[in-house]
Amino acid sequence: MTTKILALTDALGNLVRFVLLPGHRFDTIGVAPLIDGIEFDALLGDKAYDVNWIVEELNQRGAKIVISPHPGRAQRLRIDDEMYKWRHLIEDFFCKLKEFKRIAMRACKTDQSFSAMIYLAAAVINSR
Repeated sequence: MTTKILALTDALGNLVRFVLLPGHRFDTIGVAPLIDGIEFDALLGDKAYDVNWIVEELNQRGAKIVISPHPGRAQRLRIDDEMYKWRHLIEDFFCKLKEFKRIAMRACKTDQSFSAMIYLAAAVINSR
């Protein structure tokens, strides 16, 4: 049983929202519900998120696109390299999240209980 966690964090690396996906789905499937109804000035992401519909959505919102260009893209996106360095905050969040054995091992049997454990772990992480 595999599950992907797609997370949106703020500029300090604190969890804002997350989506659970089956392990065999593309990450881009969960982006729309993740950013729906949230205002932000920039979106930082790795090359998995360098798809046309995400770029168009961010352009319509007026958000800065800081997504590492996918090697197969014909017209490469220009990104702010200094801002891209801050992407480590989401990676740091996932490292902290994996310190909780129930999350790392996916010990919960239902998505609802797994989501509850993620919220609980995020609260503990934010309180440190």
